[in-house]
Amino acid sequence: MSKAKRKLTDTAKHLYYFGVVATAYRLRSLAPARKKTALFVEVRNETPSDSFTVMIDELERRGYRCEVYSWGKHRVPGLKLAARSLVLAWKASSVRLVFVCEACMAVGCLPIRRDSKVVQLWHGCGAFKKFGMSTADKIFGATREIKKYFPEHRSTSLVTVSSPEVRWAYIEALDMKDRPECVQATGVSRTDVFFDDAYLRNARDQVLRALPAIEGKRVLLYAPTFRGHVRTATAPDFLDVEALHDRLGDGWALLVKQHPHVKDRPPIPSSCADFAFDITDALTIESAMIAADVCVTDYSSLVFEWSLLGRPVAFLAPDRDEYDDWRGFYYDYDEMTPGPVFNTTDELAEWALTAREDFDYQGLEEFRNKFMSACDGHATDRILGAVLDGDA
Repeated sequence: MSKAKRKLTDTAKHLYYFGVVATAYRLRSLAPARKKTALFVEVRNETPSDSFTVMIDELERRGYRCEVYSWGKHRVPGLKLAARSLVLAWKASSVRLVFVCEACMAVGCLPIRRDSKVVQLWHGCGAFKKFGMSTADKIFGATREIKKYFPEHRSTSLVTVSSPEVRWAYIEALDMKDRPECVQATGVSRTDVFFDDAYLRNARDQVLRALPAIEGKRVLLYAPTFRGHVRTATAPDFLDVEALHDRLGDGWALLVKQHPHVKDRPPIPSSCADFAFDITDALTIESAMIAADVCVTDYSSLVFEWSLLGRPVAFLAPDRDEYDDWRGFYYDYDEMTPGPVFNTTDELAEWALTAREDFDYQGLEEFRNKFMSACDGHATDRILGAVLDGDA
C-alpha cells in the first residue's frame, strides 16, 4: 500500500473511531448507567477468556450482572468489526464497569463517562517480552506515530499488574507516563486460582479424565509463544519430539500447548502418539500447568504464573538473539530467566531427567518474589476494592 493511500486509510479509520464511535458513546451516556452491571470485552475470543473468569465469578457472587461482548479482532472482516465497534460503544456507555484484558482501540477511543471505569486486567503477568509502545522501535511493532494516533488505553482507569517491580514496563507499554497512578500492583485476577485447593484438585482431575494415558507418568509441559506477527503467527520448531521421547522413555508424557494465535500447528509424530499430546484446544493453560511436573517455554509470560507452583522450569530458546532484535525483552533474558536456557532437545532432555533433584528452587523463589509479589490469591478482591464505589 502506498504512503498516500495508507495515510488516507488511517485518517478515515481515526475519524470513524474517534468521531462516529465516540459520538455514539456520548449520546447513550446521557442516560443513567445501569447499576450492578459489568461489561467484559473480549477482543479476539468468542467466549470469556481465563483472564475474565475469576472476576466474573466474583462479581456475580456479589450480585452483579456480567455481560460479555466479543469484538472480533483478526476474526471478522473490517466492515463487520467497525459495526461491532458501534455496538460495543453503545453497550459500554450504559454500564459503570468495563473490563478488558488486551489492547482494544474500540474501547480506547471512548470518552468514558465520569461515573464509569475501564479496568485493564491484561492477559499475562510480569514483564517479559516487550509489547505496546515498548515495541515502537522494533520490527514487531507499529511506529510510535501510529500508536499515538490510535491510542488503545486512553480511556483506562486502572491497569492491574503482578508486582511493584513491573509497573514501569506497563506504564511504558500502555503509554501512561502522564497517568502512572493508574497502573497498580493489585495482583492479577486470573492467578487467584493457584491458591484455591479445590481448583487445583479439580484441574488435575480434569487433565487425567482428558488424558488417562498420562496417569502415573512424569509430565513435561511445553508451552512456547508464537513467532512473527499476530495475523500470521507460527509455532517454533526447535523441539524434537521423537528425540525427547527416546531420551526420557515411557515413564514420561509430553503436553504441548501452542499459543492461541498459532493456527497451523506442528503435528505430533505418529510414533509418539502414546507420549506426546497436543492439548492446545482441549485444556486451559492453568490446568496444564497444575498437572505438569516440569515446564519448558521460551519467551512466554506463563513463566510468571508457573513460578507460583514452585516447580522446575527451563527454556528452549536457540533464537533468543533474533527474537530480541524482532521484539525485545524488558530485562536481560539470560539474567532474568529462573531456569536453564537450552539450544537443543538433547540438552533439555538431559536436564529434565534430574531436574526434580538439581533445580535451583531458591532462584525460582527469588524470581517469584520479584515479579509476582502481589499475586497471593486475593488479587480479585483488591481490584474490586479499587474500582467499586457505592453500588458501582
